[in-house]
Order: sequence, then C-alpha cells, then structure tokens
Amino acid sequence: MKPTGPKNKNHTTGELHPRNLHRAPYDFPRLIAALPELAPFVQPHPLAGDTIDFANPAAVLTLNRALLKLHYGIAHWDLPSGFLCPPVPSRADYLHHAADLLAADTADKTIPCGPAIRALDLGTGANAIYPLLAASLFGWRVTGTDIDPASINWARQLAAANPPLAPLLDFRLQPSASALFANITAPTDSFALSLCNPPFHASPDEAAAGTLRKIRNLGSPTARSSAKLALNFGGRPNELWCPGGEVAFIRRMIAESAARPALCVWFTTLVSKRASLPLLERALHSAHPHDVRIITMFAGQKQSRLLAWTFLSPAERRTRLTSVTSTPA
Repeated sequence: MKPTGPKNKNHTTGELHPRNLHRAPYDFPRLIAALPELAPFVQPHPLAGDTIDFANPAAVLTLNRALLKLHYGIAHWDLPSGFLCPPVPSRADYLHHAADLLAADTADKTIPCGPAIRALDLGTGANAIYPLLAASLFGWRVTGTDIDPASINWARQLAAANPPLAPLLDFRLQPSASALFANITAPTDSFALSLCNPPFHASPDEAAAGTLRKIRNLGSPTARSSAKLALNFGGRPNELWCPGGEVAFIRRMIAESAARPALCVWFTTLVSKRASLPLLERALHSAHPHDVRIITMFAGQKQSRLLAWTFLSPAERRTRLTSVTSTPA
C-alpha cells in the first residue's frame, strides 16, 4: 500500500485558466464569419457590445458550434434534442488544469502532447466535449465511456464527422450503471488521466430545480417562461442525477481507482458543490492515495472544483510520462 502524501490545495483567482482561449469577451464578428448561422441569435448587450440570449437553447447550441469551429477546428458538432449542452469555456478550463497536473510530473515541466498520452472520459455524453477538446488542444488519444447507447452512438458520429480528430477518439459502452472503470478497461490499459463530469444531483426533482434556478438566474425575457425551457436545457437523466448525487458517484470512482491504482497517472473529476468536498476527502483518506489536489475553477459567477488524486509517487509518475513529447515552452 502506497503512503498517503500531503494534501495540496491549489486555488486559482476568479478567472479562467491563463491558456484558456475564452478569457476575453466573445468575438462575435469572427464567430459569425466562422459560422454564419450564429448571426440571427446575436443581439446588442444592454451595457456594451453584443451577446446572445443564454436562456435560449438554440442560441447556446449555435454559439457552441461556432466556438468549436473557430477555436478548435471542430467543423461539425451538434446534439440531439434533450441532451446536455456543455459550456465550452469551462470544459476547456478543466482540460487546461488537468494538463498542468501532467506537466508538473515531466522532467521539463511542459505539457505532454500527442497520442502517446491517453485519457479516459467517464460519462462522455452525446456531446463528447472532453474527448473532442482534448484531441484538438493536446493531440491526446481519448476513450469516452457512457451507459447510454444513444450517447455513444452520437459521440461516434461526431468523431466520424471530424476526420482530423477521429483517429484519436474511441467510445465504449459501459454495460453496468454501477461500474465506472470496470468492464470498459482491459488489464493492459494505461491512461495518463481520467476525466469526469459526474451527475451532480441526487434525484430528478433536485436536477429539475437546479436547472430551473440556473435558467431564472439568467434574467432574460425568455427565461421567465422557464418551466418548459428546463426540459430543453437540462439533459438526460443519467447526465444530471444518480442516487446519492455527485458524492456517491465519486465515492464509487475512488473505490474503483483504489482497486486499480496504476490504471491512471492521475484520476480526476469535476466537483460542483463545495459541501461535497469533506465527504470526498474522507473517502480519499481511506483509499490511501499518494497525493490529492483540489483546484478551484471559475466560469463567470460559477465556481467549481477539479478533484485529482494519484496512487503513484512523483518518480513513478515521471517514469510513466517519459516517452511522450512535450509542448514548446
């Protein structure tokens, strides 16, 4: 059993990651030039510049398509009705912070890039946003998993629709709703990272209330007719809630990671609620990781956390990453 290392809490300021391409206001003329379909959704901002109605699911979906095309070369992206539409800036932020974890373990402290770096995305969803962004940003080879056949089928279609990225993407159906790493990883599999955007809520009612609150907080005229909008915005049940919410889900992840401690150099997940952290830290203490990191991330007024843990020593982590290429300084 590996010794429990010191707990290292890294807290950022209230801004996106320094490498995040979305730190500046959206450049709507460039976005419209990349995707003309965005133009009808753009309107003057009450204070200055332009904006979209973020309570309009069609506007948000189209903005995502434009962002992905302009900044990441993802020419074809869409979602079937009723699936979770992810915020691109915050999803990119997670990946930049996760990349920093790997960089800290390399000899030259640069981000390891290229297909030698493998990542595992648990609950990839139909949007496949982490695999697509990770492949575009860093050239990583990503395996996305999900319990929903419709999500896996759609994610595979997105990969096929973007030929430059398709060879880096693999999607696997998880046959058991109670398993995470089991069933979809082979004994010989080895990953640099696991990624996860877990279902945050513990029940359908809690999920619906959270979605409704988010829409009403947007404060637009569209948001005031919010009950029907919540259905459009929300996502599928497995994307939004599970028994016990994010705490139960991540506890399962911790337990499975302890059973296969060498599967990933770093196991990581998003944690939405600050109140979840003490319970998760206790679960990690029982699992005896070598190191734990809690990285606070910001997207507008929303704060979330990246929770990361590893069972490997710094020397073991460096050995696992020595065969990969790195980005220029």
